[in-house]
Amino acid sequence: MALLRALPLSLWALGTFAVPYASTNASSPVVTIKNGTLEGVHSPQYDQDFFLGIPFAQPPIGTLRFRVPQSINTSWADVRGAKEYSAACAGYGSDEWPYPSLSEDCLYLNVIRPSGFEDEKLPVAFWIHGGGLTEGSGIDQRYNMSFMVQRSVELGKPILGVSINYRLSMWGFVTGEEVVQSGNANLGFRDQRLAMHWVQENIEAFGGDPMKVTIFGESAGALSTGMHLVAYNGRDDSLFRGAIMESGNPINYGSFLYSPNDFINAASLLGCGNVTSRLDCLRAIDFTVLDTWINSTSGQTFRWNPIIDDDFITQKTSIQLKNGEFVHVPIISGCNSDEGTAFGLKPMNTSAQFLASLQIIPSPVILTPSQASAVLAAYPVNISHGAVPTNQPLSYIPPAQYGAASRRSDAYYGDVTMIAHRRKTCQTWASNDVPAYCYRFNTIPHGISPETGATHFQEVAFVFNNQMGMGYGYPNVSVNPFEGEPQSYFDLAEMMSGAWVSFVHDLDPGDWWPMYEGDVGQNWVFDANVTGLGYAEPDDWRKEGIELINGWNDAVYQR
Repeated sequence: MALLRALPLSLWALGTFAVPYASTNASSPVVTIKNGTLEGVHSPQYDQDFFLGIPFAQPPIGTLRFRVPQSINTSWADVRGAKEYSAACAGYGSDEWPYPSLSEDCLYLNVIRPSGFEDEKLPVAFWIHGGGLTEGSGIDQRYNMSFMVQRSVELGKPILGVSINYRLSMWGFVTGEEVVQSGNANLGFRDQRLAMHWVQENIEAFGGDPMKVTIFGESAGALSTGMHLVAYNGRDDSLFRGAIMESGNPINYGSFLYSPNDFINAASLLGCGNVTSRLDCLRAIDFTVLDTWINSTSGQTFRWNPIIDDDFITQKTSIQLKNGEFVHVPIISGCNSDEGTAFGLKPMNTSAQFLASLQIIPSPVILTPSQASAVLAAYPVNISHGAVPTNQPLSYIPPAQYGAASRRSDAYYGDVTMIAHRRKTCQTWASNDVPAYCYRFNTIPHGISPETGATHFQEVAFVFNNQMGMGYGYPNVSVNPFEGEPQSYFDLAEMMSGAWVSFVHDLDPGDWWPMYEGDVGQNWVFDANVTGLGYAEPDDWRKEGIELINGWNDAVYQR
């Protein structure tokens, strides 16, 4: 079945979201969930039903701002329309720019199902978007679920897709002693968790199987997925039976540390310094005022991030993995060859500059002189171009704006941010006899320069089989990752999306992908430029540097 070349789900046009190719007559799909009846829209072109903007929590506004999300406690008697996306959660970055409405009333989800399977119980793919926990949304069209759902029907393995919003930045990850003591830390993760509970209670109404849910995400969405694997000290609440992590893992790529003064100083700047409860005072501030301040030069100096709160996150997650304290479900976990070009400092011109950069902000963790010297030795001048070391001398010279030492720096920053933790996660699953399928994505899409390489995020279009490039760019400024590329790129998209679908459906991406076994397992390398679109490789490249990082996780990086 050929991929349809029409917009599958929604269209950015005239400043609003529309749902083209959708029936709005009496044949519109209707489901009844715990709180009432929903009416969605049907796409005859894709033979799919869309239920958009479904609330899964009470609006976190007023007294519920900066508070653990609350389940919906009301029902509706009339049929409620589920035909349009909700607003995206308030966030700060380019992922927010295309969307007309940002709000703190944003805890909504979307369900995409193939038509004709209403009387069956289909496996569920539950998507958690990325964006550094500061931006992004479930309405982002780069994460359009229609192509993946269509691919599942083509393969005879139909699945149902769910995408969600969750609170971001200060709204979702406010820190401080009052926050911890009142039990209101890590709110964005808790939003995601409540959405999972909603799926358990309601997804059967759509034809989904609550016992066959796979959670998956990329970047901060993969970190989020990893946090649910270790949440509540690894307690299994039977919310999912599998997990997929693209460039993120249960080992945090940042620090759990926070400054108690950040909350105090931020509250003071907002006029809430000398009050009994700073949280209650902040809850009373007008949304626009608080939103504008968070996005201001002053507001952007504060860091809001996941923290150890002795509840949702109980300890350093690297230690939890050592102790086997995680949900023992099969996973896919992978990274891209050149993750570090998105995180390495530039320009990086000399070894001396690289050494100095490891000991100052904005290095992810400030190292001691001896630690920095050890990193320098583990990431030598002749480090390879890309992920896998070779025996050939390095002939590639980065452009001046990157700096002559940038490949060395990028290798380290990619490893310390994403790749080392991916390897440790795969090794941990293997040592606990839990299936893990691990990968390296090694394809450069259209619009990405050779010196940037197969960098962070670039696998997403392939995973979602988004061959049209939906959401890549803004009105009149679109960069399709597949534009002008050979047929192998389109084939790779169908291969990757098919593997993800097969994992959601069967907990197995395919017999061509080896399960990770032992300390040196095998990755599958997704590469559109080789015969067979990929190959298996031993997961032992950059061994010295990655072992150094993982050996320091507990004491240095997971502070």
